Amino acid sequence: MFKNILVHIPTERSVRPVVDAAVSLATARRSHLDAIAIGYESMSAVGMVVEGGGAAVAAVMGVEHDRALERANAAISVFEIEAKLANIAYGARTLAAIPAEAEETMGELARLYDLTVVLQPEASHSSYDNIIPQAILFNSGGPMLMVPYIHKGQLDARHVGIAWDGSRLAARALRDALPFLTAAHAVTVIAVNEDRHDDNEASSDQIVAHLARRGIKARAERLTADRENVHGTILSIAADIDVGLLVMGGYGHSRLRERILGGVTRGIFESMTVPVLMSH
Repeated sequence: MFKNILVHIPTERSVRPVVDAAVSLATARRSHLDAIAIGYESMSAVGMVVEGGGAAVAAVMGVEHDRALERANAAISVFEIEAKLANIAYGARTLAAIPAEAEETMGELARLYDLTVVLQPEASHSSYDNIIPQAILFNSGGPMLMVPYIHKGQLDARHVGIAWDGSRLAARALRDALPFLTAAHAVTVIAVNEDRHDDNEASSDQIVAHLARRGIKARAERLTADRENVHGTILSIAADIDVGLLVMGGYGHSRLRERILGGVTRGIFESMTVPVLMSH
């Protein structure tokens, strides 16, 4: 029931979208909210030390560590102010780490929580913060709530949209989103190109009936779209019907150390305009 929530506080980008969304969610759910901010250490500075041996390298690494922690502390302080004002139960933690360690740490920590809140990556803003959502999606084993970097104010989950394609991941996301669905004023099942799916896949009508048995009144929106624009169609209808939260499966796979997002998932990562709950 989302009683234990984690939020990743970016240290190289604006913190307001995730802070406002996470604090409002914790307030509404009466949840405990833990925040973590990770300052990223650069190894390039160490590589520039050509003289002085181990002592010089240690000195540079110490400076990098201190600077990274300073950035993390500055970011977490914004969260702590808002958490105290909201009078919620919370915890705060700061770390300094190289990017690869930060990815691993966030993925492992997120496994202990009912839900993890992250900020949408921003391609135009080069930042190690951009790698965290994928790390959590692939490694947490639980749902991730991704907040658009253009988001302002509280999380509004009164109207929830479910991007449904009959897959295992869509079903996982639907189950993970049940606390939102049971509290929503309206629920819309968004099915794109449903007539092209196999007959044995659960249809949007079946999902509407399934939700009704749980006391959740939902309706279906069926649309068609070119394969390259499925994500655009989902976001367009979500905007047209004023969806405040979108639920969907997060598709992708790992190849060596590289994570490859599926086409629709990648499109949502890049173009999302409303908060999205994803499960992998």
